Amino acid sequence: MISGTMSIAGNEARRIFTSPLAWTVLAIVGGISGFIFITLLVSLQQDPRALSDYMGVSDYVSAGVFGFATLLFLLVMPLMTMRLFAEERKSGAITLLFSAPVSLTQIVLGKFFGLMSFMLAMLVLLALMPVSLAFSTDLDYGRLAAGLLGLLLMLMAFGAAGLFVSTLTREPTIAAVGGFGLLLLLWLVDVLAYQDMPFADLFRQLSLIGHYQNLRRGVFDTADLAYYLLFTGTFLWAAVQRLEMERN
Repeated sequence: MISGTMSIAGNEARRIFTSPLAWTVLAIVGGISGFIFITLLVSLQQDPRALSDYMGVSDYVSAGVFGFATLLFLLVMPLMTMRLFAEERKSGAITLLFSAPVSLTQIVLGKFFGLMSFMLAMLVLLALMPVSLAFSTDLDYGRLAAGLLGLLLMLMAFGAAGLFVSTLTREPTIAAVGGFGLLLLLWLVDVLAYQDMPFADLFRQLSLIGHYQNLRRGVFDTADLAYYLLFTGTFLWAAVQRLEMERN
């Protein structure tokens, strides 16, 4: 099972990194995040008192760069997931996938792991920015690692949700719009979590952003890890079930 999954993951990773879209997205994410990073440093230089609201440079940088990155990921991940199955269906290549000597679970996991290679590339870009300050200041690497772990878990959740939406249609554009709509809806749950209304505690537990904020602040809670893994696993399972319905 592992060899089949890794073979599909390798093919998907090669397809992603040979597409102009992937490099364009990486350039946009790196460019905008770099602009935010430099702006934060300039602001800190002009007014060192801005650091008083944070626990140090690591917290200050991660709050700005990592916090803004979540919004970027919300926008770009549907673009990366839209092709995973919708394009295969539109081109007819999904018939070859169904006839391959691998299970649907292997296909879905292979596609997802291939997508994860792109996620890791984006995280490396973001990690290089605060790490570049190591020569001039002391960094809290634990806090930075927790923030990056939170971003990885959020990307996995975004990717799994987008992958599932891609199994529902044969048009990549519709998959992108649908994926963005789903992620935006899940994002807005965080707004309801802080309203004085019934089920506010439930919304707080379901909030993608709420669980990430804990990790960004350096607070590692197994409940946050379990939430993202369960969220990711649920949507990957739903994708397998959707493909099973189509194949039958």
